[in-house]
Amino acid sequence: MMENRGHRLNDTVRPPDAGTSHESASFPDYLKAVPQYFYPQHLLSLLMRGIARIRVPWIKDRQIRWFIRWYGVDMREALDSDPTSYENFNKFFTRALAPNARPTMSNRHIRSPADGRISAFGTIDSTIDGGGIVQAKGHGYTVTKLLAGNAEDADAFAEPFVDGQFITVYLSPRDYHRVHMPIAGNLRGMRYMPGRLFSVNAATTRVIPGLFTRNERVVMRFDTANGPLAVVMVGAIFVGGIETVWADAITPSHGQSTSIWRYDNLPPDDPKHLELAFPQGQEIARFNMGSTVILLFPRGGINWEPSLQMGAPLQMGSPIGTPT
Repeated sequence: MMENRGHRLNDTVRPPDAGTSHESASFPDYLKAVPQYFYPQHLLSLLMRGIARIRVPWIKDRQIRWFIRWYGVDMREALDSDPTSYENFNKFFTRALAPNARPTMSNRHIRSPADGRISAFGTIDSTIDGGGIVQAKGHGYTVTKLLAGNAEDADAFAEPFVDGQFITVYLSPRDYHRVHMPIAGNLRGMRYMPGRLFSVNAATTRVIPGLFTRNERVVMRFDTANGPLAVVMVGAIFVGGIETVWADAITPSHGQSTSIWRYDNLPPDDPKHLELAFPQGQEIARFNMGSTVILLFPRGGINWEPSLQMGAPLQMGSPIGTPT
């Protein structure tokens, strides 16, 4: 049971330098969110995965053209701007960007890892055992639960971040769905955490307690010149999988147990060290449908950009702060 060392997590007040939603859940929010408890979430997601990989030209071309029109996708940003050239819908959805489509990288700033909107950002509440993060008004979750669930080493794994800082970026369907390094770093470990596949949107964040710790997710831990960094990719319904550049597909089968990859015990002369060193801006992973990316920094690990606001749009590579 979570110990309370100051106040209940659901009563957490927004820190002065944080941004999060103050809206209470409405009746329409409950109508959208509550039925999802009864959906066959994993079955629907596996079905969507199959549909997104149909190669029949007239089917996949219609899928792609409809999606572009409905969501207003700007294909001028894509490396391949011809909708009919993609092998299937999933290849289109995870399309690469054209050169210079995003801001030029500079180590002077910490950069957004993805396109999307800011769902929340600020200081993690260290008075909550495990480090409290505000999800929405009335709801929160802990760093320990997010990063390691109920694992035996959960406290040790999450310890660098329990009094740190965080930012949550929501990716809508129209957004670019590859995830990039916000700052140069070396991969030290990765975890797959099984879970539900609730949709992630304003309604579910206001209604479903601990949404991001309930959903399936992949946690990546890096060492950087600015200290440790955690990158968390949270799955959602219809997310056909999460892939990384070093391990390929992580979640296509939606497993039932935690999987752990360790890279911090490699021999010093192991050539894999070079493969696991990522410069700022390099692609590290992708969603095969959309969801959420959460960055965690240690205490004082980032000075937020003064212009950051709750709900503000971000592009991959946009400055979100500076190293301390």
